[in-house]
Amino acid sequence: MSMALTDLQKARYERQLLLDGFDESSQQRLLRSKVLLIGAGGLGSPVAFYLGAAGIGTLGVMDADEVSISNLQRQIMYTTPDIGQKKVELLSQRVHQLNPDVNIITYPFFLDKENAAELVSGYDFVIDATDNFASKYLINDTCLSFGKAFTMGGIHGYSWQLMTHIPGSSCYRCIFPEVPASPSQHPNPVLGTVAGMMGTLQATECIKYLTGTGGLLTDRLLTFDTLSMESQTLYFHRNEHCICNYQ
Repeated sequence: MSMALTDLQKARYERQLLLDGFDESSQQRLLRSKVLLIGAGGLGSPVAFYLGAAGIGTLGVMDADEVSISNLQRQIMYTTPDIGQKKVELLSQRVHQLNPDVNIITYPFFLDKENAAELVSGYDFVIDATDNFASKYLINDTCLSFGKAFTMGGIHGYSWQLMTHIPGSSCYRCIFPEVPASPSQHPNPVLGTVAGMMGTLQATECIKYLTGTGGLLTDRLLTFDTLSMESQTLYFHRNEHCICNYQ
């Protein structure tokens, strides 16, 4: 049985409790939820901060990297004195300072085939905030195996793209069946604000899924070009040959 919100929680979450379709039971669902955030960089920074602010109960954060000076242009969770420190530890400290209600579990390593199943299986929702194709396909396939919902974002240059999967909807492989050929080893160019936009939308999809509020970006790929300020929605169906049909 759900515990009633405390007076302090009612004060903290006052503005979202005023939303149409969002009430105390919605907030209680957030407080009971467990979200796995894979990647603590440009996308993961706004995701973690907004989920923490919204009152996610448990936030697992996975990333093996340390802060470098080139991260600071877009990874807004970190500052210049943080260079050389573990991202997951810094992120944990700052989200907890923002909202002590949040239980934060840190995983200071990368996702791989050996640890993916054990980690993903313990969470209600997974957020792909990675920057490489291998991780995206591994997240997709592991979430399918355990019937987990996830949201997947990608950024490049001035543009971003976003999709969400829930059991029964199309998955990442329905759009992109195979891992693309490895790109050059040069860093991916990106405008910092594009990462912020993408991470904020991923956090929004997560909150909507956990509270049952609004519609999700399923069976669709939303793209946005910040240079033209134009968006495009691509609709697609489950590929009959995709692995999501056999889960």
